[in-house]
Amino acid sequence: MGMIFLLLLICSLSRAQLETESVNEMMSHVRQTELLESDTGSLSNQPPTCSQEINSVLREMTGSLAGLKVQVGYLERDNEAKTRELELLKNELEKIKQQFQAQVEEVTTVKALANSTEHQVEVLWKEGKEQVIKVRRLEQQYQAKRVAFSASVFTGGAQGYVGPFNTDTVLIFRHVATNTGNAYNPHTGIFSAPVRGVYHFEFYLHGHGHASHPTAATLVKNGQQIFTAFEWQSSGSVNPANGVNLHLESGDVVFARLWRNARIYDTVNHHTTFSGHLLFLL
Repeated sequence: MGMIFLLLLICSLSRAQLETESVNEMMSHVRQTELLESDTGSLSNQPPTCSQEINSVLREMTGSLAGLKVQVGYLERDNEAKTRELELLKNELEKIKQQFQAQVEEVTTVKALANSTEHQVEVLWKEGKEQVIKVRRLEQQYQAKRVAFSASVFTGGAQGYVGPFNTDTVLIFRHVATNTGNAYNPHTGIFSAPVRGVYHFEFYLHGHGHASHPTAATLVKNGQQIFTAFEWQSSGSVNPANGVNLHLESGDVVFARLWRNARIYDTVNHHTTFSGHLLFLL
């Protein structure tokens, strides 16, 4: 019974996880066993029994358990220190996480502002481009409205007759008084409409009466005869003239054409002239 009790005690000690109460209880049992043996005296002159061997083993285990208890204490203190260290690291990691989250939110906000600013810049750029196009269009319209010319036949003080010719001939008015918009060509005598609109034209002719040669010319639009200035008498001065408002498309041409067998006269006083200007756009 004594051995079974001791074996059960050992098992209970291993389950108690090295607690101080178990060690004290084991020591008490050992002392009780020794006292029991000393009282009986039956084993004093006999070789060591199994009980004595168990007592010896228990004493060794008690010493080992005491050492393990000390080591466990050290390990517990180390574990507590590491636990505190881990807790500090956890807190620091949480702070870093919060800072990172704040930076992410800040970057998101900055990105949103950048996208908004980029969109605003794009809108302003488009609006600015549209404004530039509109301004250029207005400038073109303004420049187009500034179309006016006046010219006479001779330049440099020359004077004399033009004609008569065997065929109708374009009159070239070389002396340019004004040519705003450069729509009139003094080398060809042709006016080219720069824009679509309504234009006003006038042409004045001067001549001397002659029995065979009238003073006559026709205003022509794109090869089509429009209005004519005509006068024929045998003597004296003649001054036929005419004028017209014409609807012209951009690129239409207008010029004065001298009749076949007719003649006109011009001097430094610029009697024979051709003029025109834009009235309004269409």
